[in-house]
Amino acid sequence: MENQMMARWMLTGLLSLSLTSCLGQQAAESLVQIEPIRIHRFDKALYQLISSSDTALEGRLSQEYPQMLDILGKGVLNLRSLDADGYFLKLRAYYGEPTLNKLYQDALHRYEEVGELEEGLHAAFTYLKGALPELQIPAVYMHVSGLNQNVLVGDSLLSLSIDKYLGADYPLYQDFFYVSQRIHMTPAQVLPDYLMGWLMAEYPFSGNERVLLDRMVYEGKLRYTVSLALRLPDASSLLAYTPEVEKWCEANEAEMWQLIVERKQLYTPDQLTTDSFFDANVSPFPSSEAPANVGSWIGYRIVKRYMEESGASLWQLWQTTDAQAILTAAKYRP
Repeated sequence: MENQMMARWMLTGLLSLSLTSCLGQQAAESLVQIEPIRIHRFDKALYQLISSSDTALEGRLSQEYPQMLDILGKGVLNLRSLDADGYFLKLRAYYGEPTLNKLYQDALHRYEEVGELEEGLHAAFTYLKGALPELQIPAVYMHVSGLNQNVLVGDSLLSLSIDKYLGADYPLYQDFFYVSQRIHMTPAQVLPDYLMGWLMAEYPFSGNERVLLDRMVYEGKLRYTVSLALRLPDASSLLAYTPEVEKWCEANEAEMWQLIVERKQLYTPDQLTTDSFFDANVSPFPSSEAPANVGSWIGYRIVKRYMEESGASLWQLWQTTDAQAILTAAKYRP
């Protein structure tokens, strides 16, 4: 009996390995199942508190959302802990400001229902879990920061500030943000920003932030991964590039790369120069048509080429932390 059970176990294992091999990584990832993603509506619960004088709600909110209150206090209100003196008084005062309160109401109205977002997150995290087995699946929340802290991350917790995704033409944005920033402040960016924020927490940048190549490859990894998880054809929508901008980048890719090499910007540790490639408002290139954040676009192209040339899996991509090794294996010569 024991021999029969062992033989059956070995046969099952062989069949499983054979199936995975035949189906390939993408099909194998589809076999992964995770719990349904539900967005915890901290934003609604907090608004109920700040709209009421009932202090009993403070205790309920503290019991239900202790971690969110703690992270919000530190990230938005500059309060060290939930136990800080006058925590809820300061909370009510902050969100009670008329302009912010109106913004809060508009955000709640725009995101009254989040079923489609939950479905999108579930599909994306299912894909990521299949490709990156060690990835944790976070508890997902929503908050309102008052155009402040966009993403809040804690231990197995991920929250997005929905007041920053009301549409590029939202009136209040005109007073605080450039056009190049407002094009990212749309409902279409909610899913990508959730995923980007969590990937950055799970796979933090480990290179030299002053070195352009290190930053390019890291930003490229993030956008390549998110584009796969959301089944996007490329990274243009993640960068809010129009088809015209994308076409310009493709037509001028070789020239941009040549300028980077000629100026010796790829390896020289220069914070100011490197930052200019990821600036949301301006481009490091002289052409008026050159888009902002072009460093992320080039990084995506390098990573995409690396994946095509090497045949690496997504897991192998994230295990490779040497940006030069990725560039070399990519044979990137636009």
